[in-house]
Amino acid sequence: MLTGMHIAVLGGDARQLEIIRKLTELDAKISLVGFEQLDHAFTGATKEKMSEIDFTMMDAIILPVPGTNLQGEIETIFSNEKVVLTEEILSRTPDHCTIYSGITNDYLSGIVDASKRDLIQLFERDDVAIYNSIPTVEGTIMMAIQHTDFTIHGSNIVILGLGRVGMSVARTFHHLGGRVKVGARKTEHLARASEMGLDSFQLGQLEKHVGQCDICINTIPAPIITPGVIAKMPSHILVIDLASKPGGTDFRFAEKRGIKALLAPGLPGIVAPKTAGQILANVLCKLMDDRNKGKGSST
Repeated sequence: MLTGMHIAVLGGDARQLEIIRKLTELDAKISLVGFEQLDHAFTGATKEKMSEIDFTMMDAIILPVPGTNLQGEIETIFSNEKVVLTEEILSRTPDHCTIYSGITNDYLSGIVDASKRDLIQLFERDDVAIYNSIPTVEGTIMMAIQHTDFTIHGSNIVILGLGRVGMSVARTFHHLGGRVKVGARKTEHLARASEMGLDSFQLGQLEKHVGQCDICINTIPAPIITPGVIAKMPSHILVIDLASKPGGTDFRFAEKRGIKALLAPGLPGIVAPKTAGQILANVLCKLMDDRNKGKGSST
């Protein structure tokens, strides 16, 4: 239970609704910012403006999956209000106040460090990333079907990266009958691809492996699909980039070549926001409960 905890939920999309629901079920007191257009009411949760919140009482602040932008602005799907998180706001919180976000950037990390607060990035956790790979794969299949005129079965598919998302993507497209090749840097990832019954290659050889490719799926957040790689791709190829913005694809050159390339980060929140929200809610509440117990035992 989270009885006695006061938590601020700042902005976000439909995933946040599952988080709010779970927090209220566990008896936390919730202040909601950026939700005034939301018709649904949650017992124990109060809609407020940023200026109305007493941050000196906050035990935790929950940000949307993207955190903030580089100007400190927070995404608010259910509001037209501009919500900005600053170092001054964080400095008003108690020392034990913890900031939760999906990912971070230089701005968010900077103000958290300056205010000497703890930041927990949920998407850095293996459990969140693995659970999230399930709706990510389903969304990738949906995009592949929508944007091609051929079946996945029998198609030549190149998957770049065999991390937590790449492994789920590769396994599923292989089971759907795709002829899957995996490009990776780490020798252990190449070994894992072989164990899964998939062809594999070093990323440095990517240009040699895209000439007959029908679908290329990138999971690596680095410039991987460069103009040199795109120049070797057939015109009918579909590129789906699952890496966090700005992705690993040169989208300008792909468009110039007439290659359909789609940036698709955050698929869980698009194709299955309820499930994605429940994943985050379960992990968040366990983390908060553990920290709350730790705080109590140290006092």
